[in-house]
Amino acid sequence: MAGRRRTWGAGVAVLCALLVSPAGCARPAPQDGARDEVQRLLDRRADAIVDRDAAAWRATGTTTAYDRLRAVPLADWDYKVTGLRRDGDRATAEAELRYRLTGYDAAPVVAGRTLLLDRDPDGRWRVVSEGPAKKSAQQLWDQGEVTVVRGRHSIVLGAGSSTDSLRDFAGLADHAVPAVSGAWGGAWNRRVVVLVPGSLKGMAGLLGSPVSSYRGIAAVTTGEVGGSGRAPADRVIVNPDAYALLGPTGRQVVLTHETTHVATRAHTNAATPLWLSEGYADWVGYRGTGRTPLEAAPELARAVTDGSLPAALPADGDFGFESDSAALARAYEGGWLACRMIAEQWGEERLGEFYRAVGRHGQRAGAVEDAMAGVLGTTPEDFTVRWREYLRAQLG
Repeated sequence: MAGRRRTWGAGVAVLCALLVSPAGCARPAPQDGARDEVQRLLDRRADAIVDRDAAAWRATGTTTAYDRLRAVPLADWDYKVTGLRRDGDRATAEAELRYRLTGYDAAPVVAGRTLLLDRDPDGRWRVVSEGPAKKSAQQLWDQGEVTVVRGRHSIVLGAGSSTDSLRDFAGLADHAVPAVSGAWGGAWNRRVVVLVPGSLKGMAGLLGSPVSSYRGIAAVTTGEVGGSGRAPADRVIVNPDAYALLGPTGRQVVLTHETTHVATRAHTNAATPLWLSEGYADWVGYRGTGRTPLEAAPELARAVTDGSLPAALPADGDFGFESDSAALARAYEGGWLACRMIAEQWGEERLGEFYRAVGRHGQRAGAVEDAMAGVLGTTPEDFTVRWREYLRAQLG
């Protein structure tokens, strides 16, 4: 157990200045030891699930999570009690859960959890139930037993989905990882974690958002941004309802797009405009498929044909999932065609250099301007003119 679970013991430090009064420090009021007891209980619970000790977990209370997680490879599982409310022999604990998947997560997923507890006849606390804290997203095991399928470069976890469908996603992910590596190169762990809930409602639950926010969105990628230099615990979360409407090529493009976000995460931060991050992911997704601009950018083609050529590259606000679906499609298509133009006119390697150069700034101001000057030898104004001409040529 040593080194796998960090103990979050609660301690009290008392600072006494003897010069305050001749009597010295007043004795602190007696502290209720329940919080310390609950922390120790959750420490035992964490040890039990990492060690796969069903009896030890059962001794701490409800076994629901253990039963649902039995197939999941866990490297770490830690609770930190952040608050406790008592009502006699009942209590509600707020806790921060951190966990890592073996072989996939460089740093833990962090989740807020609420645990209901009671005291047994011997006066020991036990966990009655556990679920997401208020305003926190669900975890996959909150939705049912987790099934695990391993691929060559992937691990797919599902709840409410068939094993055959999970194998299909593993195949898509296993194709996506080398495709992304071939385009992006660079240092990333070349593995991807895919979560497949049973429905759109399940996807929304994993993202802590309303169902309406992701209707029609086939998949999203979650993870740390901000230029930390690593991608600690990215998850590709699938909307099975939308995926079912896609053909084979569309399914692969989406998984490759999301895997690109995993690979580029360490170089994506506040400096990176969405037209670049989403456009680059689409460029990798479509790379090698043979899809033409007219086939892959129908909404933008319609706008160009109608005389509504965009005046500027898509703004970040154009990528909101709750935007008009046609406008959202035009934003993605415009970003893709900007990256496609760079790859064609400056070269694929220069496109990757440009992406990294933007991310090195860390902040938006001046990032694109400097990267365009240093890597592409142009300005945003000239680039926009060139992009608009490219749209006319490809879509007109």
